[in-house]
Amino acid sequence: MKRDDTAAGKKGRLAGFAGFRRKRPQKEIRSRADQAIMGIAYVVSGVFLAMAVYFGWFIQFDSEDVIGSPYNARLDRFSDRIVRGRILSNDGQTLAETLVDADGTETRRCPFDSLFVHAVGYCGLNGRTGLEAQANYYLLTSHVNLLEKVFCELKGEKCPGDQVVTTLDADLQRAAAGALGNRAGAVIAMEPDTGKILAMVSQPGFDANQVDEIWEALISPDNTAAQLVNRATQGRYPPGSTFKILTALEFMRENPDTWQDFTFHCTGVFQSGDYTIRCFHSEAHGDQNLIQAFAGSCNGAFAQIGLSLDAGRFKGLAESVLFNSPLPYPMPYNESSFVMDEDADEWERLQTAIGQGRTQMTPLHNLLLIAAIANGGTLMRPYMMDHVENVGGQTIRKFLPSAYGSLMSASDAAFLSELLKQTVEIGTGSALKTDRYTAAGKTGSAEFETGKETHSWFVGYAPAENPAIAISVIAEEAGSGGQVAAPVARAVFDAYFAKQGAGSGKSE
Repeated sequence: MKRDDTAAGKKGRLAGFAGFRRKRPQKEIRSRADQAIMGIAYVVSGVFLAMAVYFGWFIQFDSEDVIGSPYNARLDRFSDRIVRGRILSNDGQTLAETLVDADGTETRRCPFDSLFVHAVGYCGLNGRTGLEAQANYYLLTSHVNLLEKVFCELKGEKCPGDQVVTTLDADLQRAAAGALGNRAGAVIAMEPDTGKILAMVSQPGFDANQVDEIWEALISPDNTAAQLVNRATQGRYPPGSTFKILTALEFMRENPDTWQDFTFHCTGVFQSGDYTIRCFHSEAHGDQNLIQAFAGSCNGAFAQIGLSLDAGRFKGLAESVLFNSPLPYPMPYNESSFVMDEDADEWERLQTAIGQGRTQMTPLHNLLLIAAIANGGTLMRPYMMDHVENVGGQTIRKFLPSAYGSLMSASDAAFLSELLKQTVEIGTGSALKTDRYTAAGKTGSAEFETGKETHSWFVGYAPAENPAIAISVIAEEAGSGGQVAAPVARAVFDAYFAKQGAGSGKSE
């Protein structure tokens, strides 16, 4: 067929080609549009799925923390229809309650006045602390039955809030406070295999019932007693000889085959160049092996050990047991600090090895360390809320023990346990020797300011072979740990085993 080369023919052919070109991009455009729509659909679906997962997680795990936050002002509105619930000891004694007068006036009352003021805390015009803050959500929630709720609504009355039953033992709390006496300091005790806090005392304290009236005096710049500070969790002190627990552990790790061959002759004064380290009251311990040096708390022996240690590894050990780290504790506390590194000079090495220098530790942290040793190296998370129940006693929520993790191996814990037992048997912890139960522990006398008496420390547990209770004691400016802090621990242990039954803690 002859091609039409006329103007009309050329125009027709060009129109055909143009039409062909127009059809092809339209298909591509539709394809690309479909891909874009599908992409948007995938993104929207992904965002929706992520939100669903987040909301599920929030409802299951985070909602109560957010709702119960002290910054959540809406939670306070719950008090418009709910009477704040009671806080109880582990045997049902009332630690805090709300009294309602005939005219509807509510007053928060703490029957033990100042005894539980740092553990249970206070609730008033100046905020909430302690368990009053941590358990705020539960105390302002009511699980009364539907009939009673309707009855309260019809009468225009508030429903009673739920009750929080704590792990705190009123008898042990009294024993701890009584043994500490009028000294400033703290006592904190827990079950090493569960993490239940049994007692928490901080002195000086104040009457939780009068906090609003005496608030200005408590926060006055002229007040140096610092009653608002919970010394058990927020007080930071040089650990003194209780830190020799870690020095001994690092020495054993660096000398796994030869630590038993260690010997030192103590004259009461250790000299290294221009530096002098003295044992407590310059007592001469004579010839010492590692166990004897630990039990007798020989500063000279541990100063020599400190000079032999790898400073970088020593810092690594300290940080592995939660120095310079957050603690697994849900309420306000201060972190302990260990600052010596591989560039430390000789004086800092000497001081750090015996628990002095710039090392700072809280009684809470010292308790967690000794509890982990008592529990074979595993640290349980400390907690004070055992369960929540409604006003009729029906359990609404139960809090269960949980492990934080391993601070050391079981063999490390066994090594330290033997040293701690010997401290009570032949050393500075002899105040804990009794026929009723066995005990293990470490004393400490921490210098903090020239010309002032040392802080008195004791950390330990009982029974030694099957630990049921661990304790940390600090008595400020009280002198010898063996003479002051150890007897305080003994009083708490005595009260604990008296409740368990005579001789129940004695290992056969």
